[in-house]
Amino acid sequence: MRDIQEKGLFWRWGMRMYRLRWAVTIFWVLLFVASAFFVPKLPDRLKDSGLTAKGSESDHGFSLMKKELGTSLSTITVVYTSRNLDLTSVQAKKDILQSLDPLKKQNYVENIHFNSTPRLKEDKGIQSIVVELKLKNQEALNHFREIKGLMGKPKGMKTFVDGEIATIHEVQQATKHDMAHSEKIGLPIALLVLLFIFGTVWAAILPLLVGIMSVSLTLGMTYYLTGFYSPSNFLPNIVMMLGLAIGVDYALFFVSRFREELKRQPSVEEAVAMATQTAGQSVFFSGFAVLIGMFGMLFIKLPIIYSLCLGGVLVVFSAMILSSTLLPSLLGIIGHRIDSLKVFARTQKRMENSIIWERIALSVMKRPAVLAIVISTLLLSLMLPIVRMKVGVPTAEVLPPSYESRRGAELLKENYDVRKSNPIFIIVKTKENVTEVSSIRSIKKYEDKIHRLPGVLSVQSFIDVLGNRTPEETFQLLKLKGTHDRMISESLLNGNFALLTVVPLSKPNSAEASKLVHQIRKVTANNLGTHVTGQTALLVDMMDRINSGLPMLMMFIISVTYVILLYAFRSVLIPLKAVMMNVLSLGASLGIVVIVFQYGYLTGFLNITSTGYVSIIMPVTIFCIVFGISMDYEVFLISRIKEEYDRSGDNEKSTATGLQKTGRLISSAALILLVVVGSFIFTNIEITKALGVGLFCAIFIDATLIRIIVVPALMKLLGPANWWAPKWIVGK
Repeated sequence: MRDIQEKGLFWRWGMRMYRLRWAVTIFWVLLFVASAFFVPKLPDRLKDSGLTAKGSESDHGFSLMKKELGTSLSTITVVYTSRNLDLTSVQAKKDILQSLDPLKKQNYVENIHFNSTPRLKEDKGIQSIVVELKLKNQEALNHFREIKGLMGKPKGMKTFVDGEIATIHEVQQATKHDMAHSEKIGLPIALLVLLFIFGTVWAAILPLLVGIMSVSLTLGMTYYLTGFYSPSNFLPNIVMMLGLAIGVDYALFFVSRFREELKRQPSVEEAVAMATQTAGQSVFFSGFAVLIGMFGMLFIKLPIIYSLCLGGVLVVFSAMILSSTLLPSLLGIIGHRIDSLKVFARTQKRMENSIIWERIALSVMKRPAVLAIVISTLLLSLMLPIVRMKVGVPTAEVLPPSYESRRGAELLKENYDVRKSNPIFIIVKTKENVTEVSSIRSIKKYEDKIHRLPGVLSVQSFIDVLGNRTPEETFQLLKLKGTHDRMISESLLNGNFALLTVVPLSKPNSAEASKLVHQIRKVTANNLGTHVTGQTALLVDMMDRINSGLPMLMMFIISVTYVILLYAFRSVLIPLKAVMMNVLSLGASLGIVVIVFQYGYLTGFLNITSTGYVSIIMPVTIFCIVFGISMDYEVFLISRIKEEYDRSGDNEKSTATGLQKTGRLISSAALILLVVVGSFIFTNIEITKALGVGLFCAIFIDATLIRIIVVPALMKLLGPANWWAPKWIVGK
C-alpha cells in the first residue's frame, strides 16, 4: 500500500464524509427505517427452496410429467399415527377419508388417495394419505394454512403433514424464528464482547449498528426484488449471518483505528481522514476480496447458489458502503466522546500495555519451520474426511425433528420403501402414438435394456400394468376406452408420451443410485426421445452443475484475489501465501462439517441431527464465504506489517510490531465473529447450522493457528523475499 502519510483518495474521502456528516447520517437513518419496515415480511415472500437445476434433463422431465402426462402440479402427504387403533382397518380408513371431506370439496384438490407405496414393516398404527393439488407450489403455499384447517383430525389419531409445500412453509416459520433468535441472543452477547474490547459504550455500539443496518438494508432490498425474482427461502439466514459478522468486523477495525488516530492528529477531522486512509483502505480491499468470493458463486448454475450470491453481494456491499460513509460520519459527530462512558477500565489499561502479541510473534519466529510444518500437518489431517464426503439434496431434513414435516418425513422413511416412493422416472417420447404397435415394441425393447442394468430392482410402464403381453395384445387392450382412459388417469401414457418407473436397489441419495442414473442416460433408445428425472436424477444434475462450475469458480476466486492483493501489497509471495493459508483453513473447516453432519460427532452437544450426508450446496457456499472472510485478517495484519516495514525495512521487527498492533484487534474481531456465527449453530435450519459450524471453525483456525502462528513463521522463513516484486508492479 501507499505510505499512510500520503493524503490520497481515501484521505480526501474521509474529509468529505466529515464535512457532510449530518447529511450522510440522516440519509442512512431514513433509509434504515424504511427498509426495517419490510424485513419481518420477507420470509413469507420466499416460496422456493432453489434446490433445482433449471434447464437440466431432470427439470425438463419434471415439466413433461406435469404438462404431457398430467401428474399433479403439487402434492401433500398426510401421515396418521395411533397407539391404540388399527389404522389399516376398513373403519379407520373410512374415518380418515371422512375427515378430509371438507378439503376434497375444494376446486383446487385433484385427488385424495391412500399411499400405495409398499411398506417396510407391518405397523398397524400408521397410515398415510396423498393429496394431489391442481396448484403450483407457490399457489399451494398461499392456500397452505387453509388446506391444513380443512383437514379434520380423526379421534384417537395424530396427524403430520409432509411434502415440499409443508417443508417450505415451515422453513418460512423457522427463518422468522432464527432471525429473532440471532437478535435476542447473538446481538446482546456481541455487545458485551465489544464493551470488553473497547471499554467504552460509544465505541461498542457503532460496530453493532453497522452490522444491523447492513442486514436491514439488504433484506429490505431483497423484499423489493421479490417482485421481479424469486430468491431461495434460505437467503435471509445467510444475510443475517454474513451481515452481522462482516459489518461488525469492518466497523471494529475502523473504530479502533479512529481512536488511535485521535491521540495523534490535531483535530477530529484529521483523525477521521487518517482512519479512512488506513483502516478504510483496508476495508475497501478486504470487502472486494469477500465480494470476489460471492461473485464466484455465479459459476455454479443453480437457483439456490444464485440466491445466496445475491444476498452475499448485497450485504457485503452494504457493509462496505456503510463503513465508508455512515461510520466516518458518525465518528465525526461523536469525536472525542468515543472514549466516554467507560467500562472495564482496569482491564483496558492492562490490555493496552500488554506486549504479549509481540512476544508470541518473536517466539514463533524462533522455531518457524517446526511450527509451520506441525500446524500445516494438523490442518491437512482435518481435510481428510472431505475425500469420503457424501452429498445430498436436503428436503424436510433441513428442519429439526420437532417440526411437523420433518417428523412426517421420518415416519414415511421408517415405514415405507423409500426406493419405491422416490424412484427414477423416464419420460419416453415416441414418433407415433404410444398405443401403436411399433411404439409399444420400441418401448418394450428400451425397457428390457434398462432392466438388465446392474442396480435395477424393477422397471414398470403401462405395458407391465397391462400384463406384459405381446405388443399386438397390448395394442388391442388399449383400444378399449376404459383401459386407455385408466392408463391416462394413472399418468402412464398420453399421446406420444409414456412413463417408465425404475426402482433402484439402493436408496435415492446413494452413490449407487446416482451411478444408475448415469448408466440409464447412456442406454441407446433408438427412435425414442427420453428424459431421466426424479429425486436421484435431480441430485445428479445438481452435482454435475457444481462439478462443471467448480474449477472455474476456484480459478476465478484464487486468481482475482491474488491480483488484488498483489496490487495492495506490491508483493509476489504474500498474496500466494495468503491463498495457500485460506485453502488450509477452508479445507479444515469443511472437513469438520463432514465429521459433524455426515459422521454425527458432537451432534448432541450442538443440538444437530446427523443426516448422513452434507447438503449439496454446502461445499461451494463455505468455499466462497470462507475464502473471502479469511482474507479480512490477512489484509488487516499484512497491511500493518507493511506499514512498519516501509518505515524500518526490518522484516522480522515489522512482523513482530505488526502482530503486536493488530493481534489484539484480530483476536477481538474473531471473537465477535465467533459469537455472531456461533449463534446460528443453535438455530433451526440445518443448512444454516452447517454454515455456522463451517464458518465458526474457519474463523477460529484462521485467527489463531494461521494468523498468529503460521503467518509470522512464514514471514520469518521468507525474509526480505516477502516484499519482492518486479519493478513494473512496484512502480519504481
